[in-house]
Amino acid sequence: MAIPRVILKPGREKSLQRYHPWVFSGAVARVVGHPQPGATVGIYAHTGAQLGWGAWSPQSQISVRVWSFNPDEVIDQQWWRTRIQQALVRRQPLAQRPDLDSYRLVYAEADGLPGVIVDRYRDVIVVQLLSWGAEFWRDTLGQLLTEFYPGATIYERSDADSRAKEGLPPRTGLLTGAEIPELIPIQEYQNRFWVDVQRGHKTGFYLDQRENRQVVQRYCQGGTALNCFAYTGGFTVSLLRAGCQHVTQIDSAASVLDLAQKNVAFNSLDSQRVTSVVGDVFQVLRQYRDAGRRFDHIILDPPKFADTQAQIPRAARGYKDINLLAMKLLKPGGFLVTFSCSGLVSADLFQKILAAAAIDSGRTVHLLQPLGQPWDHPINLCVPEGAYLKGWVCQVT
Repeated sequence: MAIPRVILKPGREKSLQRYHPWVFSGAVARVVGHPQPGATVGIYAHTGAQLGWGAWSPQSQISVRVWSFNPDEVIDQQWWRTRIQQALVRRQPLAQRPDLDSYRLVYAEADGLPGVIVDRYRDVIVVQLLSWGAEFWRDTLGQLLTEFYPGATIYERSDADSRAKEGLPPRTGLLTGAEIPELIPIQEYQNRFWVDVQRGHKTGFYLDQRENRQVVQRYCQGGTALNCFAYTGGFTVSLLRAGCQHVTQIDSAASVLDLAQKNVAFNSLDSQRVTSVVGDVFQVLRQYRDAGRRFDHIILDPPKFADTQAQIPRAARGYKDINLLAMKLLKPGGFLVTFSCSGLVSADLFQKILAAAAIDSGRTVHLLQPLGQPWDHPINLCVPEGAYLKGWVCQVT
């Protein structure tokens, strides 16, 4: 049976020739055959030259996500086995560390598997399938992960909002293995955390901030600290570990702050040195500003502010507002560790936003160290969209 073909409009093959793995709907001239959603299709220039193989997604703005740029490859179970093996080899130095049992195994396009996220939490493997192509190979992925991690539990968290853009409903639940407990204990260097993989953000925990939590321990030593958008207390534990005498943590959900307190206790740190505040971070920071509160260290790790290009101006205003407030709340010489996880907000734009906030704050701000995502969240140079997490350690005087 002939494999369906996607024929591109003239000139629209250039991005694929630069190994960018997305074919947008506006680039498609016609489809030969009747591919099912997620099925493999051949991708062809208007001249008839084959450019590679990809997964068909009829409802998405990205009509095809490329599996391979090599026309001689066959997209089958063995191909998937090889791609996963390659991703695991890249993480081998992490796998060999006795003080680390949780990290990302597969990072979508960066590992040549668009739409596929696989995270490891000790003996629990959590998968997120974000595209029709990933969905099509769901059973194969589960079989291969069982092969690579015999005895592990594989749990699915395919409930990200991006699935709706594909026309896919959310789905969560056990794929293979034993039922998992409500909380899973993980080790992250000298720190330990309880993780809720069934209900937590992303796949349960912000694995992408692992190295940045270590950076915080080097800068934010002693004094008082404010951890905004605290979630389950990853940075709170780092601040206490660094010797902060008191940490105020803010989040909009009481349940995650309860888990943050459990994580403080899990590390044998003094929970009396932590105050949890449930509320809107913007409003709470304004209250602190008006009350004359000051802190030695502030962590800003907000959720994504921009999902589309049209939302970038609003996101920029949000980032400026919150960083301006933080700069005003810091004592002279205090450290601000600030992040943006909005992929559409570039590192250059984020730095300009910080500069504008510094000018309006009337404070002198020095950028000390750039921050980003760790190397189990690699960035393929041909897919710059994979670089989403950016941040700075700043000192405010």
